[in-house]
This record gives sequence, structure tokens and C-alpha cells, in this order.
Amino acid sequence: MMQCSYYQQNKCSSCQWIDYYYPTQLEIKQNEILEQLIPFKPLEIKSPFASREAAFRNKAKMAVLGTVEKPVLGIQNADETIDLCDCPLYTHNMQSILKIVRSYIRKQGLVPYNINKRKGELKFVIINESVSAGEHKYMLRFVVKSDKFVQKIRDTYKQLQEKIQNLLVVSINIQPKHAAILEGEQEIVLTHNAFLPMTLNHIPLYIKSKSFFQTNTYIAENLYKTASEWVATLQINSIWDLFCGVGGFGLSCVNNAASNGIKLTGIEINSDAIECASKTANILDFKHLTFKSLDATQYAIATQDIPDLVLLNPPRRGAGKDLMQYLENVKPNYVLYSSCNLTSLTEDLTFLSNYQIVKVQLFDMFPHTSHMEILVLLAKK
Repeated sequence: MMQCSYYQQNKCSSCQWIDYYYPTQLEIKQNEILEQLIPFKPLEIKSPFASREAAFRNKAKMAVLGTVEKPVLGIQNADETIDLCDCPLYTHNMQSILKIVRSYIRKQGLVPYNINKRKGELKFVIINESVSAGEHKYMLRFVVKSDKFVQKIRDTYKQLQEKIQNLLVVSINIQPKHAAILEGEQEIVLTHNAFLPMTLNHIPLYIKSKSFFQTNTYIAENLYKTASEWVATLQINSIWDLFCGVGGFGLSCVNNAASNGIKLTGIEINSDAIECASKTANILDFKHLTFKSLDATQYAIATQDIPDLVLLNPPRRGAGKDLMQYLENVKPNYVLYSSCNLTSLTEDLTFLSNYQIVKVQLFDMFPHTSHMEILVLLAKK
């Protein structure tokens, strides 16, 4: 059982299942999947794919609290600000970097934003950690209320690079609204390089400041690997990767295929993510890879050329009725759906009555919580 002093002292309850032994957590999640998906008569429900229990998160999103003399990176718990720099979900490297950043905030006089008083500037610090070519590499973002401290950070961020090895990307996001929104529209990249490399299954993926990536690298790598292994056994010439993000699913499937003649079209509304996916596609140099920044549902419904396989990895709300009904009507041979929300997954699957669930597997992306990632392969009946 993972030990956490924050939880034991009632300072942080984010990991609500931390009192359960890890095998028990997996059993509860597996039973929930069985209960929800048995009505669809799946042919095979595989054993859960377990995570590491600690130091698995590759992203820290910390509210900046406290005072300019004593900044705190963490959460507000009732009247107390809790500094979470030693959270055991992060690697020791990440914990050290959070403390370096905290010290930098104090030295530069970057005033934490006070929600109640609506005063101050610095709202959040976001750090991404990747392992690429055996090296740990980092991206750091400051989320601020206005451009008041932009020049000060621009003039001094190299002090952070001197202390943090392989701090490749530093940026500032301006979020002027007094609302529970993590980031605003404007992103100012201070470093010459805007991309953080992240190699998974020998595929050179990239993330930018605003592009989504799974928070558990070990599970993401095995999720993509499993997806590509399931797809490799199928007769596939063309793939749509809808909600493709930086391209992890589609590129893994193409890279693992016996033939590199598969036509892959990746669709994602986030233009930063598409820029990252396109960068990888250029490096891999396969002939038939296209990534476009479009609405996934609108693209699918407007396109006549139906692929053999549709990959779906939508946000928590699911792929939605319009897209699922469209897929039911045009009948691609296979659908591979990766979901982080069992409820929306179940709702979406009700529209696919022409399909048989071939395989289901739980990937424990979020240990110590009720959240999970589920991979489902469906074949046309």
C-alpha cells in the first residue's frame, strides 16, 4: 500500500482509494467494467494492466498559493495552504524541480494570485517530465493573470535552466479570467524550442504547451503497444485516428503493422497537437500519413472514403451520439475505442448494435482513484 503523509494527515484527499491495497483497487475497477459491459456480450475481457503505485505521473499542475515571501505549490484545504512538492505521485526528479521553481518564484518576487482577494499574478505552475533516449527532459509553464511579469520571467528563466538539467521548454500562459480555468488563449514560448520529445515504443512523439498527453507514461506506452498488437492481427489498409492528440495511437498501429502502406488520417481539434503529430510523421517518413486540425465528428460525417478501422480516443464526455450513429450507418470493419470514462463509453457503445465487442482491457492510468482507461476492440457483425 502506498504511503502518503499528506493523506495520513488529512491534508490532501485527491487519492481517495489510497487506503485500499492496490490489487483490491484493480479488482473493484475490473468488476465495474464487467458490470457495465457484460450486457454487450464481449467475447473476451482481459486481466487489468497494472500501473506503478508511486512516481508515475509525468505532469504536475500546481496552484501557486501563499505569499510572495513564502510561495506554496499545491492546494487550498479549508483555511490552510498545503505545499505538495513532495507528493509521492511524482518522481524524485520532479519533486526536486518543483522546489527549485518554488524558490525561483520567491527570489523573483512573482506574486501568487489570491482567489478571494482577486489580487496577485501567478496562478499555476505546470511541469511535464519525459524520458527520451534514456534522459529525463522537462517543459515548464507559468500561468499568469496578465503580462505584468512576462519580461521579468523572460529575463531570468535561464537561471532555471542552469539548475534544471534538460529544461527544454519554458513558456508563459496568460489567463486573465477570474474563473476555475487552467489556461488562457495566449501562450508565449520563451525558449527557442517549443517541443518536448517523448519516446514511446521507439516512436519519437512530441508535446507542446497546449497539447494533451496521457499523465502516466508507463501505462500510455503499454496502452499504445496493446492497441497496435490488436490491430496487427486484422486486415487493415486504412485508419482514421479521431481525437488523435499527438498521434500516439495511430502512429503506434502503423509503426507495428507488417506493411507500412497503411493510410492513416489523424483528426484533432487542437492545432498544437496536430503540429506535434505531423512532426513525428515527417520523422517516420511513412508515405500515407495525414494529420489535420479539424472537429472529429464534422470530418467523419463529411468524408465519403470510409476506412477499415476507426480509432477513437475522445475526451471524458465521449465521442457522442452523432459520431457513433454515423459509424453505425457507414460500418467500418473495426472500431478501437480508448476511453477514460466508463459511463460515456457505455453510452456510446449502445449506438453500435451492428458491432461485436471482441476484446476489452482495463489500463490503470490513475491509481488510487476511481478513474480508469478502458480499451475496447469492436468488429462489424
